[in-house]
Amino acid sequence: MARKQHLYPFWQADKPYLHNSQISDFRFRLLGYVMAFLAGAINAGGFFAVAHYTSHVTGSLSTAADVAYVGDWKMALFSLSYVLAFVLGATHAGWIIMWAKRQRFYSAYGLSMWAEAGYLMLFGLSGWLLPMIKTWSVSWTQTFLLWLLCFIMGMHNTVMTVLSGSVIRSTHMTGTATDLGIELAKILYYRHSSNPRLPDFRVNRPKLKLLLGMFCAFFGGGFIGAWGYHHAHYHFTIPVAVLLWIFGAGSIGYDVKIRLKLWLIKKINAKKRKASKRSS
Repeated sequence: MARKQHLYPFWQADKPYLHNSQISDFRFRLLGYVMAFLAGAINAGGFFAVAHYTSHVTGSLSTAADVAYVGDWKMALFSLSYVLAFVLGATHAGWIIMWAKRQRFYSAYGLSMWAEAGYLMLFGLSGWLLPMIKTWSVSWTQTFLLWLLCFIMGMHNTVMTVLSGSVIRSTHMTGTATDLGIELAKILYYRHSSNPRLPDFRVNRPKLKLLLGMFCAFFGGGFIGAWGYHHAHYHFTIPVAVLLWIFGAGSIGYDVKIRLKLWLIKKINAKKRKASKRSS
């Protein structure tokens, strides 16, 4: 048992939707797949909506450096602002999780998911507002929506990052591809019987399955996101928001039930104390 925890410590964490039980291998992988799928959908749909990939922090930083070199400081500041929006979203989600844990809530991750869902609903409903906006302010509105999507992607990435102990990044596939390549290198190395068996480089097959699944889920989410935008435009994010609300509902409902029960107990005890004082 100790060996298993040493190899896969990121499986031992509170579930964001099943109260305080331990995460099983299958359920943790399933949650990772779903979060990667939703990230792919938001990222691809957001590209068609605002012509920018909202989780591509590396690209935004590279663009800022390139255009700063040629003297286009306005574009450089805009590119840096996208990175800042992503960082602020990650900070916001991290603060919610830490605050909830400090309050001993079981819904630390669920609350962050609900907050993200609320921002996604705001983005989805903005499709009805754009036709009413004057022409001169449309570009600034689209810029704000891009900032909002970057902020949302920062929040989305934080949930799985904190939950997995920084092992999984649901919105960035660069790290996933790197880890996948490392596991594949181990498989290729051990195919040769003459190679010595190194204890620190054993193939982590469950992690390999997780990485492959997230890769496919992100691609599938990107395909669905592109399809969703072309059929529903800005409103494609509303089903994504509903899914996040569903994932967070279990733990939030559990916290509400527990605190309501404690409040009723305190109220009953207070009435009993008053009654005993009157009788005495």
